[in-house]
Amino acid sequence: MGLADEIEDESFIQSENHRLKRQRDTAVAEATRLKEQLEKAQRALFVVESAEGAALQPPRWLAPGKPKSNGVTLVLMLSDMHFDEVVLPEEVDGLNAYNREIATLRLNKWAQNTVKMARHYLAGVTYDGVVLLLGGDSFSGDIHEELTETNEDTMLGSLLYWAEQVSAAVSLLAEEFKKVHVASVPGNHGRTTRKPRAKLRARTNFDWLLAKMIERYYQKDKRVTFQIPESADCLVTIYGQGHLLTHGDQASGGSGIGGIWPPVMRLRARKAQRYLATGSNFQTLWMGHWHQYISTPSLIVNGSLKGVDEYAFINNFSYEAPQQAFAVVTPEKGITLQAPIFCLDRKKEGW
Repeated sequence: MGLADEIEDESFIQSENHRLKRQRDTAVAEATRLKEQLEKAQRALFVVESAEGAALQPPRWLAPGKPKSNGVTLVLMLSDMHFDEVVLPEEVDGLNAYNREIATLRLNKWAQNTVKMARHYLAGVTYDGVVLLLGGDSFSGDIHEELTETNEDTMLGSLLYWAEQVSAAVSLLAEEFKKVHVASVPGNHGRTTRKPRAKLRARTNFDWLLAKMIERYYQKDKRVTFQIPESADCLVTIYGQGHLLTHGDQASGGSGIGGIWPPVMRLRARKAQRYLATGSNFQTLWMGHWHQYISTPSLIVNGSLKGVDEYAFINNFSYEAPQQAFAVVTPEKGITLQAPIFCLDRKKEGW
């Protein structure tokens, strides 16, 4: 074998070694990717199996007495509760405090004040039932490092505890108004992914799982019905008119002189155009996300159960007391009365 042949053979061996190394590196990278996907799938399966296997035992919340009469349909919104987030008064200039105990008190206060509003402030009205709109962000989640560090419980612990508490509120409404229809959409905080996603948006969100757990608890109770779509929107029909529920994070902006009005009105217009193009329509768009209560016949933006937090404080957002939307819908006129349900009792909360 000549010198040229030896050089050629050595060059071939080096080339083959490089090719085999590239194949090895590609295989290692693929194995790592598949391992990460398997771990994600196992975590998601663990969450679902844990939630499905949990037996809810909600406490019994009692309304103060029986209604004098029952009539129209109440529409209630419950969103942006951010359960198990902790807000320290000293970090928000004493404007608010929030933790599991306070959130439980506020949820109970919301249910009690809803009954009080319907029974005493609207005496003589006959109620056909209640539509309860779960508008997302039930939990603050663990999508940010600071939330993971400060939340009161893990997501699984939060899910089990709050499924029982929300079920207690639904039971109180069912006992008071006889019929409850629960509609639910996912928010942006309850997602199980770091970034918001379009595909599997609902099924990868703890808001969806919370609603499904509550639905399972009431599967034998004919007074309570559920509407839990796989999409980010939920169209509810009341007396032949459409009410569209969405979380509201699809709108962006809101920091200019016009506040949140430009983005939320753009969102409403775009959704109305899409629904009309597909043969549907809605009278009122219901959304949360913005933590500001706005009420018009065509647009209702919900407040927050949590109230002011460190993020709102550091960004100099306007103060708003914890409150949730309440509306009376009649067969003749649609929404005829709107009011906030206030949820704060600072003395009882002890701060």
